[in-house]
Amino acid sequence: MKGNPGNLPSSSAKFTNYHVWKALMCIEESIPIGRKKLSTILGIGEGSTRTLLTLLDRHGCTYTNKTGIYLSEEGAKIKNKIMMDVAHLNMPGLTISDYDCAVRIPFASRKIKYGIEESDEAIKNGALGATTLVFIDGHLYFPSLGGKDDRVDPRVEETFMKMFRLRNDDVLIIGTARTPEDAEKGAVSVALSLLGGLKFKQELKDLILSPSNTNDLIALAFAIHELVGGLPVCAKHRNNLGIRIEDGMVIDNAYTGDVLEECIQTGKTFRTIAESGPYKGIRVIVTPIDYDGTAIAAIGVVDVKELFHNYLTPGNL
Repeated sequence: MKGNPGNLPSSSAKFTNYHVWKALMCIEESIPIGRKKLSTILGIGEGSTRTLLTLLDRHGCTYTNKTGIYLSEEGAKIKNKIMMDVAHLNMPGLTISDYDCAVRIPFASRKIKYGIEESDEAIKNGALGATTLVFIDGHLYFPSLGGKDDRVDPRVEETFMKMFRLRNDDVLIIGTARTPEDAEKGAVSVALSLLGGLKFKQELKDLILSPSNTNDLIALAFAIHELVGGLPVCAKHRNNLGIRIEDGMVIDNAYTGDVLEECIQTGKTFRTIAESGPYKGIRVIVTPIDYDGTAIAAIGVVDVKELFHNYLTPGNL
């Protein structure tokens, strides 16, 4: 059984739906758990973990007291709606890499085409590939490219049937990677995609970084760039590296700055002189993009009001 090999794709997202899922599991299993320990388990920074926990708390999924973080009744409901089973495998030679993780998704076979799509999704999320299997009429099969399904080796099939309570139309996703963590992340990310994502309120899904959010932010930044007559514009999403636009072009697609970061963290508009970066010494205005009381992004431009004020000051006319 072989997945599609590939390299870990570069990603500027600090946490994804997988990390939210993992957080819900860890908070329930380790009662209570501290933020530092959770950050270590998730493999993301304490700042990103703090943001993730803030989102969960805002939507009633967790609560915190002096002893640590707990899963609320609402959080438990959301966790229990995630219908999948996860198991790390010890079957040398099963796939293309050192570590494998299998996920069972019930009644999902109709969502599978050829299995290639699932492998691509796993690669995007840190794995080296993924193998997709479907359980039909008591046996495991590979989705076929040619229209005819191929049955899995009976010995491998028996192992999986002992490991999971397989039912008709179930799907198995086997993520493979150089580490157990990446194998799990790849397989679970595929499963979450097949399940339609986490069953949060739409607000939470919107706050977690997605490509559409990034594209919308770039489009908005270019619109502002035109409105201010081509003056430099910077924009940054909370969980993504930002962009810098000058002369109608993106000249930096991995940009951030102290004022942008402070604006996102505080949710406040700043009119100040930049103390570092390419606009050091220039007065800028940076304002947050607010969604449901949370700054999800920030956009900054040269302070046009200040420019006109200086221009119209007696002695400059």
